[in-house]
Amino acid sequence: QLQLVESGGGLVQPGGSLRLSCAVSGSLSNVFTFKEMAWHRRAPGNQRELVATITSSGNTNYTDSVKGRFTISADNAKNSVYLQMTALRPEDTAVYYCQADGELSVTGTPFVLKGRGTQVTVSS
Repeated sequence: QLQLVESGGGLVQPGGSLRLSCAVSGSLSNVFTFKEMAWHRRAPGNQRELVATITSSGNTNYTDSVKGRFTISADNAKNSVYLQMTALRPEDTAVYYCQADGELSVTGTPFVLKGRGTQVTVSS
């Protein structure tokens, strides 16, 4: 009924850029309203890390290691979130996951949606 679909991962050289996209889809997507969307990542051997968040009003937060390099943005009407990544470093290599916290507008039923992840590899 509701799912997150991520795209945009891939292999990039150090210093390069990538743009990740994530959209809510499914039969209930037109009545889902997000309150906050986020990108997490998990590097091999590491714990899952919160990278960036954005609220429906546009407030953003970033983990220190990506400040000034990554930009999170959202399209409320499309229930979509994006992560523009620049000046990529090998340590940014990870599986990136999208998450959406919201509710069904007609019932107020809360939902937390989690994507399956998209691989980002930064290597020369």
